[in-house]
Amino acid sequence: MIISDRPFLRQRSKVWNDEAILNEAAAILRKRLRRLGTLSDPTTATDFLKMRLAGLEQEVFYVLYLDTKHRIIEAEPAFTGTIDSAEVHPRVIVRRALELNAAALICAHNHPSGDPTASLSDHALTNKLKEALGLVDIRLLDHFVVTAEAFTSLAAMGRV
Repeated sequence: MIISDRPFLRQRSKVWNDEAILNEAAAILRKRLRRLGTLSDPTTATDFLKMRLAGLEQEVFYVLYLDTKHRIIEAEPAFTGTIDSAEVHPRVIVRRALELNAAALICAHNHPSGDPTASLSDHALTNKLKEALGLVDIRLLDHFVVTAEAFTSLAAMGRV
């Protein structure tokens, strides 16, 4: 058991490991993002996404589901892959967005290689997601490629 003067580390029945600490940090960031209201710039979202995705050894596709004012309804990993790819199914994301009554979403995935450059398959996936979500009037606001040092916004590139 880890004893600490920090309240989020002080728990009697739980041993804190790296994953538990990251989950707690993500919960704190999620609360802060909710308090901030809308996601008005890419930096706000990428700070959260970098913290969740940057250090992972396998590729993870993450989705922020947003309401009509772009406040976070839910933030969760949707797919996990290998060291250089993750198979993403747009219909699963559309179904989840409908379940949550989301009006928009931001998606992201990490590149464990450390290179934030969006691949051709990243661009193709963005197009497929945008098209699938558009059929049910849900907006894809951005697709980020995240590393520990940097990120790429496909919206900033004009691809969303």
